[in-house]
Amino acid sequence: MPLRRHLLLAAAALAAALPSAQAGGDAWPSRPLHLVVGFPAGSSPDLTARALAEPLEQRLGQPVIVENRVGAGGNIAGEYVARARDGHTFSVMINGNLTIARLLNPSVRYDPVKDLQPVSLIGVAPLVLVAPAGAPEGRAFLQAAAQAGSRWSYGSPGVGTVGHLGMELLKSRSALRPEHIPYPGYPQVFNAIQGGDLQLSMLPPALAMAQIQAGKLRGIAVTSATRSPLAPGLPSLRELGIQPFDLEIWNAVAAPRAMPAEHVRRLAEAVGDIVRSPEMRARLSAQGWQAVGSSPEGLSLRIRQDVDSLGRIIRDQGIRAN
Repeated sequence: MPLRRHLLLAAAALAAALPSAQAGGDAWPSRPLHLVVGFPAGSSPDLTARALAEPLEQRLGQPVIVENRVGAGGNIAGEYVARARDGHTFSVMINGNLTIARLLNPSVRYDPVKDLQPVSLIGVAPLVLVAPAGAPEGRAFLQAAAQAGSRWSYGSPGVGTVGHLGMELLKSRSALRPEHIPYPGYPQVFNAIQGGDLQLSMLPPALAMAQIQAGKLRGIAVTSATRSPLAPGLPSLRELGIQPFDLEIWNAVAAPRAMPAEHVRRLAEAVGDIVRSPEMRARLSAQGWQAVGSSPEGLSLRIRQDVDSLGRIIRDQGIRAN
């Protein structure tokens, strides 16, 4: 009996010690997670991060704390996450932070490809090529734009933004040659188009479709390879004869390169399952995103594609962000 009692006590002591041993390193996550966002509260990346936080807490069993580190178009947060070594920090980022940040601005102090690792593609959206409300539709508009050459102008919310790079990509693959006029933001671009100072622009669908449906802008086409449910009724540029053309904006979860691969895989599986759920699909659609929820490999492929297509435009034209 004494031996049996001794063995039972030893087994109980071992069982009690197991959780603390796992928390020390075998189990992940072992403490609260920090979900870093490079944009202010209420922005699209922030809303996406906060929509992910609660279901991630339930899935991973640890609190998920959303932390806004604002500035430099999301690159301050990008650098912070790239340097994190605690194994519990990750981020929701926009496509530029994960692809062309350093190409646009060599002073950016992290390398998106070397210092970050892909986790999961959250959502994608095309840009919408728009024109004044009275402009012709489809191919007729593209023909008029080609004939106008540099007499026409397009607007974007700044040098190096996706609206700027998307239009330069279009110019490289067509006969269009409009001049670029940067503005402080999208409201000023809207006003300039409606006032006749601009003839075209590329806008996110969440912004463009409201203006198109109100009759204030003309929708010409979407930049994705096929039509998009986010811009009902609009053809793709490929349908209008601009081939090849495939450009989307997107957001994604990324982690520091230092995070162990098995932890990245578990985080990717959790994010993917959440993003593909009906509830999250609906939330993302309301924010202007088509839900994806990819593997790390799927996001890695998207990163390489963007670095290739947009990086070529940046290098060929010597574009540098403001």
